[in-house]
Amino acid sequence: MARVFVYGTLKKGQPNYKHMINTAKGLAKFQGRGRTVEKYPLVIAGKYNIPYMLNIPGTGHHVAGEIYSVDDQMLQFLDEFEGCPDMYQRTLMRIEVVEWEGKGDAGEARAAAEGIVECFVYSTTTYPPEWVGLPYHDSYDSSGKHGLSYILRESR
Repeated sequence: MARVFVYGTLKKGQPNYKHMINTAKGLAKFQGRGRTVEKYPLVIAGKYNIPYMLNIPGTGHHVAGEIYSVDDQMLQFLDEFEGCPDMYQRTLMRIEVVEWEGKGDAGEARAAAEGIVECFVYSTTTYPPEWVGLPYHDSYDSSGKHGLSYILRESR
């Protein structure tokens, strides 16, 4: 199992969460909530209002999201869904645990108790330079006060 941190449309209550609970795509087990140890710019960009974490460590906010344990099948689905490696790149990042529900081996429990876990995160280094000038968010909600509702793929 791999650990993945999601901060956008794949979180509970967001437009693409249905993929996280679709066992035909693989297994994803909610472990808890967290935020990036380093600051990153989280922007909402493009004509479909997609959330992107720009891979510019030290800029922006500590981005909030959810931590999941996923099997290889789900990880492969997420790579395809996220357009990895062209649109997003999957990299390991340190995530500060805010709330932990996960049940796992002793090493996992110890890491969670220490407050920092390593997770795969889909961020991007391949973005138009003007995105750096967009407003930075510390968490994402498709129906947030930013007024930039995400456009589902099936509606594009």
